[in-house]
Amino acid sequence: MAVRPRRQAVVVDVGGVKVGGKHPIVVQSMTNTDTADVPSTVNQVMALARAGSELVRVTVNTEQAAAAVPRIAGTLDQFGVRVPIIGDFHYNGHILLKKYPECARALAKYRINPGNVNIGRKTDDNFRTMIEVAIENHKPVRIGVNWGSLDAALLTRMMDENSKSPQPKDAREVTLEAMVASAVESARAAERHGLAHDRIILSAKVSGVQDLIDVYRALAAACDYPLHLGLTEAGMGNKGIVASVAALAPLLQEGIGDTIRTSLTPPPNGDRTEEVTVSQQILQSLGIRSFTPQVTACPGCGRTTSTFFQEMADRIQTYLRDQMPKWKPDYPGVETMTVAVMGCVVNGPGESKHSDIGISLPGTSEDPKAPVYVDGRLLTTLKGERIVAEFIEILNRYVSTHYAKS
Repeated sequence: MAVRPRRQAVVVDVGGVKVGGKHPIVVQSMTNTDTADVPSTVNQVMALARAGSELVRVTVNTEQAAAAVPRIAGTLDQFGVRVPIIGDFHYNGHILLKKYPECARALAKYRINPGNVNIGRKTDDNFRTMIEVAIENHKPVRIGVNWGSLDAALLTRMMDENSKSPQPKDAREVTLEAMVASAVESARAAERHGLAHDRIILSAKVSGVQDLIDVYRALAAACDYPLHLGLTEAGMGNKGIVASVAALAPLLQEGIGDTIRTSLTPPPNGDRTEEVTVSQQILQSLGIRSFTPQVTACPGCGRTTSTFFQEMADRIQTYLRDQMPKWKPDYPGVETMTVAVMGCVVNGPGESKHSDIGISLPGTSEDPKAPVYVDGRLLTTLKGERIVAEFIEILNRYVSTHYAKS
């Protein structure tokens, strides 16, 4: 089944990055450094941006963090890193944004959690003040509902109403409905305070796959604001990756979602950029966006007892990703290139012919030669110890001849 046309949301400008409408789905990420530590935060933002994060969120939870934001933005600018920085606020955002106006100006967007501000109360100074600062500085906001911090008053009211219904719903259904209501009602409150309709992005984060799918289907049907997708607290390693793919893929397939994040828990001192590459791979695997040439490689079997083809596939995949920052400006479209590194004669030649460039390495007991196919035709046969180096030379020639600017 082909990906359905995107749900047409209004377009929101986030520091020059367009979110919504027909604009590409935006990949974003979040730092896990202490924002007050300017060098560490700058370094991580730069790493995330180099990996392809188009928006980066930072925690702004203390006066020290708020004071650091302008220095972070200024340092990034000096290094030529233009990625928009988003401020993540909880509980005290109204105080920090007012006390540190340079922070408010330096950020490209503010994230507000309705469950952690006094929205809906008689005096909603917290929420209202943040909206007024956004208006004053011409900034958009993301109203991000999270079921771990859902507006307790709203949920209690909806639970009470449900209990009086002749046919009460189960608690899960009411909770998801409360999340949608919280997001939409908060957005309407922001508009009543004067924020423009095209300055609002919504999200409704949960940690259960089926819950996420259900809540976003409901939210998409309830409004035309752009939606930020992400499975909150997805987890570590394979669990986090698989759960995120299982949750996001059906929604993206249905045309729901304008910006995404894969919220992976890295191991201690782990690579934060993994969440960026996973988000990119989700979009590319669905055929929605292309970020880097894709490598097809067989899983291996009894015919491929040598590890050579696995090592080669890994080297080629790493080489392609490393080359993308250099290739992208000069070779438009190179990110759509497909490469096959196959391990034996069974599917090797056929899969290689289906790719732009492919190599079929010899399996166990096969002749020690590796045919290379380009655009479906046999180009040459490689042998010996320089197979990888010679294949990379063929790759480079293909890129320079097929993707050079005309």
